Amino acid sequence: MNIDRSLNLALKAVPKAVAAGIIDMDSGMLLGIKTSSSHPSEVFDFLAAATKDIYEGDNVTAIEDIFRESRGEKNNGERYFKEIVIFSSNLLHYFKRIPDNPSTVFSVVCSIDANIGLVLVKSRGIVKNIQV
Repeated sequence: MNIDRSLNLALKAVPKAVAAGIIDMDSGMLLGIKTSSSHPSEVFDFLAAATKDIYEGDNVTAIEDIFRESRGEKNNGERYFKEIVIFSSNLLHYFKRIPDNPSTVFSVVCSIDANIGLVLVKSRGIVKNIQV
């Protein structure tokens, strides 16, 4: 499923979704975004940068390196964080690396009262079919 179709499906299928996006971690850029309301464009720029920091910031990378070293593993480029859920004051933010392209992250934002179980199930179903 292409990016545009995936984002449209996320807004329809994920409970109480208000926004969905796909972020390229290599460039730190948004590949696509859909929202149910208008937001300042600066928010979208920060969303991409913040997602990259959450997944691949300096401290996250340092922790990954420490765990690899303590386990005697070599750095094969695989990242540890695959899926993240963040609860803010009014929103639930879900992020997941796309399995077929782990340098790309799918994100959906829902109202805080969304059923977390349904958000996970619906989002995971979308992610496994995204073609980037």
